[in-house]
Amino acid sequence: MNIASVRLFLEVAEAGSLSKVAARRQTAQSHISRQVSDFEASFGGPLFRRTGRGVALTELGARAALRLRVWVQDTDRLTEDLRAESGTVMGEVRMGIIPSAAHPLVTRLFECLQREHPGIRLNIAEAQGAEIDAMLDSGAVDLAILFRFNRPSGREEKLLSVAHTYLVAAPGDELTRAPTVNFASLSNLRLVLPRRPGQWRNALDEAARGLGFRLTAGAEADSLTVQKELVAHTKGLYSVLGPYSIASELKDGRLQASQLVKPDLLRHTTLALPKQGKLSPACRVVAEVVQQLTCAWGHQLTEPRSEVPGAGQGTKTRRSAKGGHHR
Repeated sequence: MNIASVRLFLEVAEAGSLSKVAARRQTAQSHISRQVSDFEASFGGPLFRRTGRGVALTELGARAALRLRVWVQDTDRLTEDLRAESGTVMGEVRMGIIPSAAHPLVTRLFECLQREHPGIRLNIAEAQGAEIDAMLDSGAVDLAILFRFNRPSGREEKLLSVAHTYLVAAPGDELTRAPTVNFASLSNLRLVLPRRPGQWRNALDEAARGLGFRLTAGAEADSLTVQKELVAHTKGLYSVLGPYSIASELKDGRLQASQLVKPDLLRHTTLALPKQGKLSPACRVVAEVVQQLTCAWGHQLTEPRSEVPGAGQGTKTRRSAKGGHHR
């Protein structure tokens, strides 16, 4: 079996689109379609069916994808194990990450790998928590950095950091001048909220229901950049975010934030490992470097000089040039 053809099949299965894969590989869609057709012919039946938005796996295709994904992983691990025996750790590590882990954590991770393990290649997928969980369960990623509302207790997840939640506004806002603000204050505010369905949106809605009100969405957006820009440019508009996603804007005075309390919505950032199967040598190296970086930063996702508010064991309050408290 040609492993390159198997990888192409799995890539199309995960993307759900021949055109997306063709664009990613910078080739013609007809070329991808022909290779997929040749691969299907070797199975004696169709692996994909056409949809209005692309392609979807048939029942045969789903069974093939499940088994072939395991075969590719085993093949890659065997190759990496043999390379490790020669003293050189090499191979691809597929990581699923939440947006706030992209920088500086993944940036510093890449720098460390380039310096100490140049044979390791990162393949990074950025998504929301539920999507990353699904990718980890299906074997589409080897490791994942994501949020949990409860402290992890199993061996499959390693705690990286604990962070509070903040009400975020434009500089000069009166409500977020105070170090803390009660969650009940959100009942009268226009908010930029993440779109449904989603774990974070569900948690916010549930907290509001517990206090007897519903959140008012002035806008909905999954993109952290969109949420922050809308708030920064619109007086009287707020968002509810974690400290890592707003650290640079607070430092530059583009946003102002106050910690939400009563309830204090704690989020635990974890490094999730595969529930089945052993880690390849390259995956073990990446997992170790991620944990070493966050430990060196005081169990935060950002370097100490970033003055991340409310993360880890303690908090620091500082006043911006515009007079607002940044936590």
